[in-house]
Amino acid sequence: MTRRAPAVVPARPGRGRALVATLVVVLVAPLAGCSDFPSRPPAPQTTFVPAEPPVERPTGLTPDGFDAVQRMAVRIRNVGCGSLSTGSGFAIDATTLITNKHVVADSAELQVSTYDGRDIDVTAASTATIADLALVRTAADLPSYPELAESDPVRGDVVTVVGYPQGGSLTVTQGQVIGVTTDPINANLGEVLVTDAPVEPGSSGSAVLDAQGRVVGVVYAKSASGQSYIVPVSTLTAVLADTTAFTPTAPCQQP
Repeated sequence: MTRRAPAVVPARPGRGRALVATLVVVLVAPLAGCSDFPSRPPAPQTTFVPAEPPVERPTGLTPDGFDAVQRMAVRIRNVGCGSLSTGSGFAIDATTLITNKHVVADSAELQVSTYDGRDIDVTAASTATIADLALVRTAADLPSYPELAESDPVRGDVVTVVGYPQGGSLTVTQGQVIGVTTDPINANLGEVLVTDAPVEPGSSGSAVLDAQGRVVGVVYAKSASGQSYIVPVSTLTAVLADTTAFTPTAPCQQP
């Protein structure tokens, strides 16, 4: 509806009150007949509180919620001659895994699966002479691999273990380095780390990581008191640098 502005009439003596009354009639009368005239908008809201707080998503996650630490861990199944066992491992490059010697020993077939359930074919495996370590080569690229730390952790350092205890779900546990000891299983290895990070059968070969996500060791055993033994990263690095340290594995023989 179009409104006309009221005419401005010059004031004359004695007509002030009449002029005011006329203006009121002109302004009010049209409003009374316009039923579709919009109402005054509400006052703007100045303190908006969302129904749910904003969600900050961590960086480095895949769409299914796994981070780089979890993506580099693999489950290893050892199908032997009349036996089946499981262990853990982790990638050190696109097609190379680290695990324990006893995880891959006496196998007819090694089966590797990734964090997202994919099976990856194994092309070769070899074991170290002086430590409970093994290399596993894969046909396809692995999802992720971490950096190796330059030095071993020390007493009191917090460490994280990533693996597949009991051959089950991917599990992340934490603990502290509580000391060093002579390797109770392989006397020729020298000193190994001791931690209180929880591990179980099937955790053998799991990566042990520092606070920056770097590998500082490899789980290989558990004591009767629940302490876990770790091959330190210094030993791992030295073995990897020695081209003669690993011997190819031979498949087990059926009895």
